[in-house]
Amino acid sequence: MKIYKELGWFFKEQRKSYIIGVSLLFMITLLQLVPPKILGLTVDAVSKDSLTKNHLYMWMGILLGAAVVAYVGRYFWRMLIFGSDNRLQRQLRLRLFEHLSKMSPFFFQRYRTGDLMAHATNDISAIQQVAGFGVLTLCDSILTGSTVIATMAITIDWRLTLIALLPMPLMVWGSSVLGRKLHDRFHSAQAEFSKLNDKTQESLSGIKVTKTFGQEQEDIEDFRRQTEEVVGVNVKVAKLDAMFDPMISIIVSVSFILSLAFGAKFVMEGTLTIGQVIAFVNYLFLLIWPMLAFGFLFNVIQRGNASYDRLNKLLSEPEDVKDDFGAINVLPRGDIDFALEVFTYPDEKAPVLQDIVFQLKSGGTLGIVGRTGSGKTTLLKLLMREYDDYKGSILFNGKPIQNYTVRGLRNAIGYVPQDQFLFSTTVRENIRFGNPELSQADVEQVAEMVSVHEDITEFTDGYDTVVGERGVSLSGGQKQRLAIARALIMNPELLILDDALSAVDAKTEEKILQNLKSNRTDKTTIISAHRLSSVEHANLIIVIDKGRIVERGTHAELVALDGWYAEMFRNQQLEELIEGGGDTNGAE
Repeated sequence: MKIYKELGWFFKEQRKSYIIGVSLLFMITLLQLVPPKILGLTVDAVSKDSLTKNHLYMWMGILLGAAVVAYVGRYFWRMLIFGSDNRLQRQLRLRLFEHLSKMSPFFFQRYRTGDLMAHATNDISAIQQVAGFGVLTLCDSILTGSTVIATMAITIDWRLTLIALLPMPLMVWGSSVLGRKLHDRFHSAQAEFSKLNDKTQESLSGIKVTKTFGQEQEDIEDFRRQTEEVVGVNVKVAKLDAMFDPMISIIVSVSFILSLAFGAKFVMEGTLTIGQVIAFVNYLFLLIWPMLAFGFLFNVIQRGNASYDRLNKLLSEPEDVKDDFGAINVLPRGDIDFALEVFTYPDEKAPVLQDIVFQLKSGGTLGIVGRTGSGKTTLLKLLMREYDDYKGSILFNGKPIQNYTVRGLRNAIGYVPQDQFLFSTTVRENIRFGNPELSQADVEQVAEMVSVHEDITEFTDGYDTVVGERGVSLSGGQKQRLAIARALIMNPELLILDDALSAVDAKTEEKILQNLKSNRTDKTTIISAHRLSSVEHANLIIVIDKGRIVERGTHAELVALDGWYAEMFRNQQLEELIEGGGDTNGAE
């Protein structure tokens, strides 16, 4: 019953609904005691030849009235109890979603998307069952069982009641043993379902890659193997679960045999009437449901316990980045000063960045270049406070970025990552995602700034074109330009382009950069790129290699330095010349 203690906060919150619902359940339980009693009285009246027409009509009226009241009561207790468990499901899903939205990228490296989806669906549904069907079976088994047993003992015969209950301790013991085993197997079953969920999500997201490489059959075979593992674990659960009903049926059968045998004996002795024995047997029939409910309850509780353990583990994950006490909720504006001593990713030993020191004046442009894996994107993530655990300082307008709220800092930044994510909605809604109230004129203005307006007008539905999941219907360059437009439409104080122009041609890139320079004269920009033409105009360019700054300066200064930057610049010039079909003899 640990989970009911864990969910105490919810039952306290919904106490009114549960109190009324359980009270109605108790009323219906009492009404269920009426038919067996009337049946016994009727049988005895018939056997004594004392049943009159008025008595028969009266009994029939009472039965009809009890049935109507029970019908109305069942409707309302279902609305109250099952309505409450839906509110629990909503609260848990909202709490989980809010928690996930606060997690750092490192968290999502450790938990795969499919696994998180399984927590939000399958696990929460299992917990919901505890607050709905579990409460029903718990209260109904206790209320029905106790009232029926009390009625049998008080109104018929306490001796026969004790005899009928003799096998019950065996049921309690058997349920306890099976329940402990069910908890472990349910935990394994939920974990396997998470793996299958993740496999499904990953396969559907990567279906184009799978088809390109002709790996459909291999992917289907892998899916088949995982489904067999899920089925195997659930079959083990079903085998244990299947033992509840036979165990209860055997115990109930023994109770009936004892009741009939000793009931007949007491009738022969004259201490009971035939009508009382019939009523007793009918009361015993009413005990079948509480016994079965007891088995169902163990099933629901153990499944809920396993799911609650999994959900709690997720919710107990600490936030890596959160607001410091006294953090100010304002949009920073000013110079950016990096004085980073060392940063190492969680669970790794080798540092990713070391001795990163530079200053970017407000309104200036910083270019970041270097080999793949040198640490360029990591530097940008630290600036956006995706990680806070590092030695050194990062200042924005002379204040550590931790002095600003996370929301305030990030609202001042327009970030365009390497892997652009577009939502499954229209082009217009994707561009004005940060501010859905912006006018069409604003949307078109920023689209023209990033040279994507003409592309959009050629779409079938223009700005009302639905781009598909993750922008699947668009080219790489179109996705990049839409992502830049989405960042620019908020007119951010700091614009960060993380290799966000790699899929556009050189002429389009030049046009976009020129537009940014003209329209963002008082705003700060950081451009991380592999193509050096993207950063030629920057006020400061830093070259990062193995997590350290190895060169710095303007484009002209770095070319004159004749280091890595100069060599890469010459190579890229040569590549452009060859691609353009020009004469390479004078390339040097």
